[in-house]
Amino acid sequence: MAAPKSLSRTTPSAVAATTIVSSLLTVQTSGAGFTDLTAEVAKFVRDARAREGAVTLFIRHTSASLTIQENADPTVLVDLTTALNRLAPENAGWRHDTEGPDDMPAHIKTMLTATSLHIPVLQGALALGTWQAIYLIEHRAQPHRREIVLQFIGMTD
Repeated sequence: MAAPKSLSRTTPSAVAATTIVSSLLTVQTSGAGFTDLTAEVAKFVRDARAREGAVTLFIRHTSASLTIQENADPTVLVDLTTALNRLAPENAGWRHDTEGPDDMPAHIKTMLTATSLHIPVLQGALALGTWQAIYLIEHRAQPHRREIVLQFIGMTD
């Protein structure tokens, strides 16, 4: 197998990860849909005086989730919602419906997405790509209060 013809990599950098900074982010959702958390996570990184390391987000729920997705074209989020609804429709004969017909589909959608994210922090900023944003995905129809643990591990100023 031939090696790729165009590869490049920066020189490795090393830091002592001696600092852990944690915070609890509370988000009031307005029902099913995406909530952009990027600015709030970037503010946490600034407030933590993070320099090099990683930030972890962990949502403390089983019917909402986290994702990194495109932030330029809002139809992406509409299409993602459509796809999740097709994968876990409300009226599929689910046995678990304790909190209503969207209860079990919400658990399935959470399982298919993520409950935690890990994002590098380089030179004091989130190392997200140009078109990437951090989202909370509310899978329930009704508004909910969601808690997300934010934690930076690394070097600070």
